[in-house]
Amino acid sequence: MIEFKKVRRVYGRGEGEAIALKGVDMKIEEGEFAAIMGPSGSGKSTSMNIIGCLDSPSSGEYIFGGVSVGGLSRDKKALLRREYIGFIFQGFNLLGRTTARENVELPLVYRGVKAAERRKIALEALEQVGLERFESHTPAELSGGQQQRVAIARAIVTKPLALLADEPTGNLDSARSVEVMELLQSFNRDRGVTIVMVTHEEDMAKYARRIIRFRDGEIEERK
Repeated sequence: MIEFKKVRRVYGRGEGEAIALKGVDMKIEEGEFAAIMGPSGSGKSTSMNIIGCLDSPSSGEYIFGGVSVGGLSRDKKALLRREYIGFIFQGFNLLGRTTARENVELPLVYRGVKAAERRKIALEALEQVGLERFESHTPAELSGGQQQRVAIARAIVTKPLALLADEPTGNLDSARSVEVMELLQSFNRDRGVTIVMVTHEEDMAKYARRIIRFRDGEIEERK
């Protein structure tokens, strides 16, 4: 599903040069749940940005679903991001003045899905995360855990091939964190959704099937 071949990412030039990734080789199989860990500056966030087509390698090759992403145009990378990848963020990134259902509908709006069909699909996604009774609530009327569930519903509404979760429990208390992780784990276990999660929390990483640890731009451990 996801493969890095000697991926390097360098920022800046000369004395200001910073090497974020130092020729990383990495594979994440279809249906896997992998947690990426490492201290600040280790390269884990850069790797996630490259996987999500938000950044590009300076050299090496990134392959998604058998396609070499580096050879794609900017528009085709945007299409890959929109059609095949779902994003879950630490800060939820919900629109404050719109309802839960309308937030979940947003990716479908970008796809040009008609209003009646959007509503139906969005309600199904909210039901999958246990929030079918909260479709008319705005984010301010929801708890942090509920907001993250709306964000997860928004991420899965397009039935993506891969879910990328960036510190998905970073703004939640322990009980809500467990709820979110159990939900992600169920999507992976019961539906075969490929999940790649960046986290600094060891307890949350244990929900993944495999942990990949970065340090100083390189992978130091895979298990």
